[in-house]
Amino acid sequence: MVLPHPRDLRDIARIAVPVSLEAVSQLLLGFIDQIIVGVLGALAIAAVGLANSTTFIFILTLAALGNSCAILIARAFGAKNAASLSQSLSVGLVLGLAMSIAVVIPLWLWAEPLMAFAGGNPQLVKPASDFLKIVILGLPLIVLGSVATGALRSMGDAQTPMKATMLSMLLNTLLAYVLVTHFNMGVVGAAFGTLIANLIKTLWLLHTVYRHQDVHFVTPHWKAIRETTRELLPLSAPMMVTELFWTSSVFIYNILFGKISTEALAANQIVHTLETVFVVASFGLASAATTLLGQAVGQGDTQLAHARSRAILQLGLITGVVTGLLYLTTAYLLPVVFPKVEETVLQIAFLGVVLNALFQAVKVHNMIQGIGILPSGGDPRGVLIGDVVAAFVVGLPLAVLFGFGFGWGAVGIFSARLVEEAVKLVIFYGRYRKINWHALKGQVAAAH
Repeated sequence: MVLPHPRDLRDIARIAVPVSLEAVSQLLLGFIDQIIVGVLGALAIAAVGLANSTTFIFILTLAALGNSCAILIARAFGAKNAASLSQSLSVGLVLGLAMSIAVVIPLWLWAEPLMAFAGGNPQLVKPASDFLKIVILGLPLIVLGSVATGALRSMGDAQTPMKATMLSMLLNTLLAYVLVTHFNMGVVGAAFGTLIANLIKTLWLLHTVYRHQDVHFVTPHWKAIRETTRELLPLSAPMMVTELFWTSSVFIYNILFGKISTEALAANQIVHTLETVFVVASFGLASAATTLLGQAVGQGDTQLAHARSRAILQLGLITGVVTGLLYLTTAYLLPVVFPKVEETVLQIAFLGVVLNALFQAVKVHNMIQGIGILPSGGDPRGVLIGDVVAAFVVGLPLAVLFGFGFGWGAVGIFSARLVEEAVKLVIFYGRYRKINWHALKGQVAAAH
């Protein structure tokens, strides 16, 4: 393996390091909620995890809009087109707000029936729906923050989103701890802590992005919305559908764990939260791909775009191996982190962590391709194909077969998800080899 050029390493690290720190901090919000409510027992952990997995579907689906806007903004920034940049940002914010509000209303009204359908255990319904009703109110804030974050990164500012996320993590920790333990608000206290932290973070990001010298406040009119949407749709529609399918598959996996037992569901929440923290330690590489490849395409430098994509994938392999080893060590720390959680839950979680740690490098590769390289290379459809085939044609049927048909239980479902990642690796890499950077340059030039 040829190591990336030092210049490429500097460009990638300038974006990847702060973004990865930000992503880990963001996920620590969910992990902190689990640790804090862990004092209430496995039922509380399962309830918070179930509610979070529901909001997770819509957060990632709508956040795909922010990622699509980031690609357009990076191209406009590379082409030094401030008008197009400002218009893409404004339209992205308006669309994000409208779409998120349309999601919040039905979820809030039907929280209890949804949690009753997904949870399996009737005891989960009340705490899970109470948590969901509060956390889902923060969805518009998260989507607006996602668009603002993508804009800042595309213009080379990865520091501000990192600082805003770290501040929100500290606020969430303090508020959740006080509300849960001192005011005895249970899981609702953790939900309020998360909501307030997201509000402060989003206000900071919006204030910063509109102070940038290349951004001008634009009130989107119908023609601007129509023009920008025409550019956004080929990127955002496949990505949003992809995220909807992928997060829905995660939701279905949670239902399958819940059908086994509440202990298995709680163990999966612990495994998934820990795993995600270590996977997104490499998330900065996906964001670096979005920014650097978008800028290179906007500049018309196809060779640079190709070289950067190779360098980012090479770094992803290295970080995947390293974070996989770190993730593996957490299996032995579970009794320390969750001292009041039942032994049965910790035993299942231990096996889940070990199995997933072995596939860490594969998951990092898939994340970089699916979020950064393939969409930036003009192939969001390839991401959709990979996610749908791997999850719904392979992973979920095997989960039912392994977990219930063969009687392997939770270990069988964990194993099926690893097969899913292997299939996705093959599909994504095959699509990556077919990217035509030169043709993409011509399409972007024609659009502007």
